[in-house]
Amino acid sequence: MPLRPAALTSSMLYFQMVIMAGTVMLAYYFEYTDTFTVNVQGFFCHDSAYRKPYPGPEDSSAVPPVLLYSLAAGVPVLVIIVGETAVFCLQLATRDFENQEKTILTGDCCYINPLVRRTVRFLGIYTFGLFATDIFVNAGQVVTGNLAPHFLALCKPNYTALGCQQYTQFISGEEACTGNPDLIMRARKTFPSKEAALSVYAAMYLTMYITNTIKAKGTRLAKPVLCLGLMCLAFLTGLNRVAEYRNHWSDVIAGFLVGISIAVFLVVCVVNNFKGRQPENEHIHTDNRAQMPMISIPRVESPLEKVTSVQVSRIQPIENGQEENSQGRSFKDCLARLFSWIMGISHCEHLQLRQ
Repeated sequence: MPLRPAALTSSMLYFQMVIMAGTVMLAYYFEYTDTFTVNVQGFFCHDSAYRKPYPGPEDSSAVPPVLLYSLAAGVPVLVIIVGETAVFCLQLATRDFENQEKTILTGDCCYINPLVRRTVRFLGIYTFGLFATDIFVNAGQVVTGNLAPHFLALCKPNYTALGCQQYTQFISGEEACTGNPDLIMRARKTFPSKEAALSVYAAMYLTMYITNTIKAKGTRLAKPVLCLGLMCLAFLTGLNRVAEYRNHWSDVIAGFLVGISIAVFLVVCVVNNFKGRQPENEHIHTDNRAQMPMISIPRVESPLEKVTSVQVSRIQPIENGQEENSQGRSFKDCLARLFSWIMGISHCEHLQLRQ
C-alpha cells in the first residue's frame, strides 16, 4: 500500500533528524573525547620545520576560537534570516505569495509558511555542513597526526638521552617527549586546519547564498564587494594561522579545500542553489505526466478535409485581365473557405451552389 504524501513527508523529516543527531554526536566524540586515537608521528632530530617558538594558547591568538566560532555560527544565521524576510516581503508586495511552495507536515490541512520553511531549510543545511566540516577535519587530524610548527617547543625532547648525534636520526614513540601531554596531543592535530576549514565554509556558503538570492537592480557592485569581503576574511584567518606558527601552509590549504568542497556540494546538490521547491500540485502533475505511457495514435482523415480539398480543387484561377475587378470577390471567397472549414459540409454545399 503506497504511503500518503503526509506520511512520506513525516518519515523523511524523522530520517533527516536522525542523520542530524548522528552527525552532532560524531562531532562531539571527535572533539571532546579520546574515543579515536591520534596517530603518533615521528620526527627527525633538530628538524627545522618543527622548531618554531610556541605562540601561546589558542585564546591568545589574533583570531581566538571563541570569536571564530561565534562569527561562523551567528553571521550566516543573521544574513539568511534577514535575506529570507526581505524576499518574503517582496513576494507579498508583488502578490506572488499564493504561487509559492508549501510543505505538508502532518496532514492535508497543515502547512508551513514559505518564509519559515525556506529559513529552516537553509539554516538546517548550513548547520549540518558546519558539523560535517568539523568531522572531516577531525578525522584528517586523527589519521595523519601531523605535527605543528612549534611541536619541538612543546615536546621538549631529551636529545642526549635519545642519542641525537645527527640531524638525520629519526625518533618515533611518545616516550621521546617530556612536555605537557595535553599540549603535545594538540600539537599533533594540525592537518587540515580546522579554523581555515570552518571560516572558508561559512564564507563560501554565505557568498553563494547572497549571489543566488539577492536579485535587486542596485546590487551589481554591492554583491561582489560583500562576497569578496567574506572570502578575504576567511583567507586572512588562514594567513594568521601560518603567521603565528600554529599551522603549516599545507594545513591551511587542505582546510580551505575541505570547507569549499562541502559548501559547494551542499549548495549545488542539496539546496539547488537556494531555489525554492516546485509547488505540490505542479510536482504531482509533472510526475503523473512523466509516468504516462507514450501512445501513438494513427491519423484519420476527416470527411470535412475531403470535402474542403474537393471544393478547393474546383476553384478556377482568376484570369489576368480581371485581377483589379475581382479583389473584393477573392476576399469573399477566402472568407467562405474559412467558414466552410468551421461550419462543416452544409456550408461547403452552399458555397458550391453559389459558385
